Amino acid sequence: MYQYNQRDQTLIEERVRQFRGQTERFLNGELDPDQFRALRLMNGLYIQTHAPMLRVAVPYGLLSSRQLRKLASVARDYDRGYCHFTTRQNVQYNWPELSRVPDLLAELATVQMHAIQTSGNCLRNTTSDHLAGICRDEIEDPRPYCELIRQWTTLHPEFAYLPRKFKIAVSGAGHDRAAVQFHDIGVYLIKNEQGETGFRILAGGGLGRTPIIGQTVKGFLEKKHLLSYLEAIVRIYNLFGRRDNKYKARIKILVKETGLEKFTAMVEEEWLRIRDSLVLGDERIEEIKAQFAPPPYRDFTGDDTGFSTKQAEDGRFAKWVKHNTVEHKIPGYRGVYVSLKAPDSPPGDITSEQLDALAELADRFSFGEIRSTHRQNLVLADVEQASLYQLWRQLDALKLATPNIGTVTDMICCPGLDFCSLANAGSIGVAKEINEALDDIDYIHDIGDLKINMSGCMNGCAHQSVGHIGILGVDKHGEEWYQITLGGSSENDAAIGERLGPAIAKAQITAAITTILDVYLQLRQENEAFLQTVYRVGLEPFKAKVYANH
Repeated sequence: MYQYNQRDQTLIEERVRQFRGQTERFLNGELDPDQFRALRLMNGLYIQTHAPMLRVAVPYGLLSSRQLRKLASVARDYDRGYCHFTTRQNVQYNWPELSRVPDLLAELATVQMHAIQTSGNCLRNTTSDHLAGICRDEIEDPRPYCELIRQWTTLHPEFAYLPRKFKIAVSGAGHDRAAVQFHDIGVYLIKNEQGETGFRILAGGGLGRTPIIGQTVKGFLEKKHLLSYLEAIVRIYNLFGRRDNKYKARIKILVKETGLEKFTAMVEEEWLRIRDSLVLGDERIEEIKAQFAPPPYRDFTGDDTGFSTKQAEDGRFAKWVKHNTVEHKIPGYRGVYVSLKAPDSPPGDITSEQLDALAELADRFSFGEIRSTHRQNLVLADVEQASLYQLWRQLDALKLATPNIGTVTDMICCPGLDFCSLANAGSIGVAKEINEALDDIDYIHDIGDLKINMSGCMNGCAHQSVGHIGILGVDKHGEEWYQITLGGSSENDAAIGERLGPAIAKAQITAAITTILDVYLQLRQENEAFLQTVYRVGLEPFKAKVYANH
């Protein structure tokens, strides 16, 4: 993984010193709350329901075991013993004391971590495929390009005050696991007809209260022009994005109101003007690629009969292998999902003890690295197949081996009303209720691929509008209600879910979800996934049952 050079390290250490001075001036009354607000947001610090919330950047979701241990020690020393992984592959702490945040940031800086540009109207953390570098359907590892984008975006002097926050995602595989089409800029690594690798660039995607699928603005872009083209898009957005209404300030609204053809022409004109000043040379690309060189894999020959034997002997292990591990491009290895969706834990939360133990497992089984996913789980990417049984037993003891990846209980869930000052309704409690109603793992596995995304407000933190089942918390006269959408997807078949009907009272939302599942099981044809059934039969059969007594 990328290791900071001296310039990187100096930058984040100086930023900590700068923020320490700003915090001290605020606490001494030399800065008022409005003056301090802009400064704290530039350093990832929100004021939430109970305490400041600090969002820590995890560039493209990649962490070392050393960084994981630091996250654990910060959770113990500055928070309440846990942290939360977000849908943008970042980490959030919900209880730090404001006066101690500069010390917290200084601790993170010792392991090359920071909170710069994790909030505010700026270029946010670039996200990517959590199976980058190991999946079999990959055209090229996207992480070196994510790192180049990270370096380009960090403290970019021209883009510190954009109309709104700005998000970029990059995928290098055939299967989109990074929700690329729902980002302000989406980047796909592709091959053209000549067999050359370059990029397809999308713009104008986004979630939130106006979900829109991104559109292609450049069908094929040479690698050397990646940064100049991104810069041209952001420049056009910075110039023409609306600042009079924050709900219409995202680039998706600019693209929609301008029209794709005209927007693309504006970008192309700007790009032609600047492209020769920001060329990525082959040497620079190769220099960054070298930092993502494959680990020293071992050569394996012949069948691992012990692995098959263990699966035959232990049904729980076999289920975990089926649902929580994936094929690896190197024979003899598998990628392992670490589920942060145990039935009795808020989705995405992990304790300091689990983080420390996981760091040990990463060192022992996966070359000291771990990744976060946009569905709020973690991944040990390079585990020898022969070690899976041993690893599973230890993850199981840590409550990190719930065999539910890609199932109905692998829910994306925001912190909701329990923590977030923007939320209109709770989400953690509803997730727990749904989990309790679906406590039969065989039933969950029978349902198959079904993604529930749930948010406590219109902001798209939990990607509710692209869940196969989306649940959106709303406020109705001071009470918590929930709107349901069906048919959304953030993968290759990108789609925005359709609203099922009127919002449902909190006391009835779990029953409504189980009713939807029952209707699906009754109507599905052989091997038909939930989305296929919804697309085939439409919403009416689900609506009729859910609202039968309303």
